[in-house]
Amino acid sequence: LEFRRVLFRSGDNAVVIALACRSLAPEQRKWGIILGAGAAVLLRIIFTVFVAQLMQYPYLKLIGGCLLLWIAVKLLTDETDESSIKESHTVWSAVQTVVIADIVMSLDNVVAIAAAAKGNMSLIIFGLVISVPLIIFGATLIITLLQRYPVLVWAGAALLGWVAGELIASDPFWDKYFSLGGAFEHFIAPAIGAAFVVALAWVLKRREARHEAAH
Repeated sequence: LEFRRVLFRSGDNAVVIALACRSLAPEQRKWGIILGAGAAVLLRIIFTVFVAQLMQYPYLKLIGGCLLLWIAVKLLTDETDESSIKESHTVWSAVQTVVIADIVMSLDNVVAIAAAAKGNMSLIIFGLVISVPLIIFGATLIITLLQRYPVLVWAGAALLGWVAGELIASDPFWDKYFSLGGAFEHFIAPAIGAAFVVALAWVLKRREARHEAAH
């Protein structure tokens, strides 16, 4: 069950990379995917070795989930004009977005890997290794789908909202005051997170469209 969660989280990383790199030119996109995947793996290693236990402290998942909500909305509302931005800046802007999102999701992924491995370093390394091709090939495939079906951009952002809602609801902070239950943590809160991202991005894009029309 925990390794299935690891595979799901690797898919999340692939979605982030695909959304961040979808506007890059083809030659830039390759490097965006490679650097983004490398950053995701590096963060997994760092968090596995040093800070996996931090996820047990209150507020960390809460803050991380809110940050991931912001990233999901930003990926929907930011329209990058490739022709007006230099190549290196474009690639690194995409990688920076990937890194910020991966900081949040890699923490949670590390907890899943550690729980499945039960302290066995060989299994932990195995969990990290199998996530690498999933991220790289997954991001490449998702970018192809996004180019063919642009509406999937909204679905990808909604998925990040789902993950953010689950992170926020699973923070130990809530245990002090509420008994939320598994259904709220795994279904209701994620659904609220996904709906929040889509609704807020839709409102912001309509406001921007009205502003442009007025000028």
